Amino acid sequence: MGSFTLYPALDLRGGRVVRLAQGDYARETQYGDDPLPRAAAFAAAGARWMHLVDLDAARAGGYTLAPLLADIARDTGLQVQTGGGVRSREDVLRILEAGASRVVVGSLAVREPEAVAAWLAEFGGERITVALDTRQDADGTWKLPVHGWTEDAGGTLDALLPVYVRAGLRHLLCTDIDRDGMLSGPNLDLYRHLRALAPGVAVQASGGVRDVDDVRNARLAGCSGAVLGRALLEGRLSLADALDEQVLPC
Repeated sequence: MGSFTLYPALDLRGGRVVRLAQGDYARETQYGDDPLPRAAAFAAAGARWMHLVDLDAARAGGYTLAPLLADIARDTGLQVQTGGGVRSREDVLRILEAGASRVVVGSLAVREPEAVAAWLAEFGGERITVALDTRQDADGTWKLPVHGWTEDAGGTLDALLPVYVRAGLRHLLCTDIDRDGMLSGPNLDLYRHLRALAPGVAVQASGGVRDVDDVRNARLAGCSGAVLGRALLEGRLSLADALDEQVLPC
């Protein structure tokens, strides 16, 4: 089993740190307007990476967090994986130039896989994280909602992921939308399925992580990392404890 990376996460809407329950913009919990000090605290606890999301842009397009991203990269030393509203090659360039280590591409990765495959070829698999956020339908099919998880694009996870494997995908972020922000534990069956479908891709678990046991179980399921959201913001999970688990042998 390879290395495992934790991504403490900040989702921003209107300049505030928030969490959405199951991706629903009407079910928002606010946690303050202090993203830079929070990022600095992640670094002080020993994190090497963080995950930063522009929720306004995820719905409307036009990434707005470049100034904050630049401050985080400069002041904390964290490597930042970030996205929201990435619609063009120029968006990718602008976010990388602002200090991102990886750009997360979500809705466009579902709508226009040819374009995103071209970005993987141009910028390299280490600079692009494809986010295939998913929801299982009544038939057991993993569907791929887009536009801030508010629209069904008609694609499926099992059909699209192999397209990106052939294009050189290195990093996949996959959120089980029904578990996002719900503190119900990560969907380990989903991540085992992804590892079988794309064994050479580093899969990041997202959605539902509650405690150190969930971090450990994501590792054992073959994930290369996990995104820590609500549990971290609400003090249910110690980042220091989670980081200790990150380096323990399985």
